[in-house]
Amino acid sequence: MNTSIVYQGEPGAYSNLACCEFYPDYTPLACRSFAQAFKKVQTGEAALAMIPVENSVAGRVSDIYHLLPEGGLSIIGEEYLPVHHQLLGIKGATLTDIKTVHSHPMALGQVRKRLQKMDIMPVNDVDTAGAARKISEGGDKSVGAIASVLAGEIYGLEVLASDIEDATHNTTRFLVLAKQGRLPKIDSGPVVTSFVFRVKSIPSALYKALGGFATNGINITKLESYMVDGSFKAAQFYADVEGHPEETGMQHALEELRFFSDRLMMLGTYPAHNARNMPVPKL
Repeated sequence: MNTSIVYQGEPGAYSNLACCEFYPDYTPLACRSFAQAFKKVQTGEAALAMIPVENSVAGRVSDIYHLLPEGGLSIIGEEYLPVHHQLLGIKGATLTDIKTVHSHPMALGQVRKRLQKMDIMPVNDVDTAGAARKISEGGDKSVGAIASVLAGEIYGLEVLASDIEDATHNTTRFLVLAKQGRLPKIDSGPVVTSFVFRVKSIPSALYKALGGFATNGINITKLESYMVDGSFKAAQFYADVEGHPEETGMQHALEELRFFSDRLMMLGTYPAHNARNMPVPKL
């Protein structure tokens, strides 16, 4: 049985941390890109992929919404990882030594206010763990990295300031992907169904396409739009809804969606994470 799970980034990335946290019996495998992670699952080199899609502070991971309908994988689960950022430096460095910090733009966006207060300049890098590795290899006391505790341990760095995220609710939502979908039983508990669809660029097209969800009492928890194929005439939408495709109301809603849409692709139905029931944080 294949028990490997792939993630984008270098060892010590937050996706690596999510793999260890939620799939401890699987072997995490690092990939250079999201596309490579998808391909390894497609070819059977890995059983699962752990892919971040949005963060409660920095927003969505935009690349994923293009890959999901093209990647040939199914969503089988979702996980929510509380994210705690560490300011890391080489051994012997102090916080007052740090003038610049390197990290992924998403991570830097989540510590922006704290860095301003510390008068430290952020520098974009391709990966949080990759930034930590480069800092370790560089040996410059004035340069730090924003990354996980795991990255600090792997690359021999010291935590100069811990948990510096701007918001205590800082959480990243991950999707777990597999080659084959795993449709939960209709009576197994709350589920989420994800899909992409496209409507023509005409008045009320989106309103009409989604009307069936309103009339059947189905909650749409996420709706993202983005352009496809370089065209400004039609938009594609990604949606998460709380409902099982075998439920009567959901079937009616999808039937109405198909009537007003010229493309509908189901991405998966999976158990709803209990984090969805958490109180909405105060602004």
